[in-house]
Amino acid sequence: MIPIGIAFFFKSTPDSRVIALYPSPAGATESLLDLPAWEELAADNPVLAQLEPDVEALLVNRVEGAREYYRVPLDQCYALVGLIRARWRGLSGGNEVWVAIHAFFAGLD
Repeated sequence: MIPIGIAFFFKSTPDSRVIALYPSPAGATESLLDLPAWEELAADNPVLAQLEPDVEALLVNRVEGAREYYRVPLDQCYALVGLIRARWRGLSGGNEVWVAIHAFFAGLD
């Protein structure tokens, strides 16, 4: 149900729920979608239940056919947000931002 190619998910203790955010040129944008499938997804993938609340996130990259999933510190997700904000140009982002995004994910590998 997430319509964006890059998103990150983390358990927020103040909100008592999983939050989905999209890195964008405007910053981290919260998804307003209900996430009913999260519990089922976590049941099928026990590592998701082990994510440290407010500290670790599931970072998903589905851009250009990628199917990459990372367990990362939440600050890495916000580093990606900063990278996108700093390099985005025009409507599609421009070549520089996409080179940087691909390098970011390559660095996680």
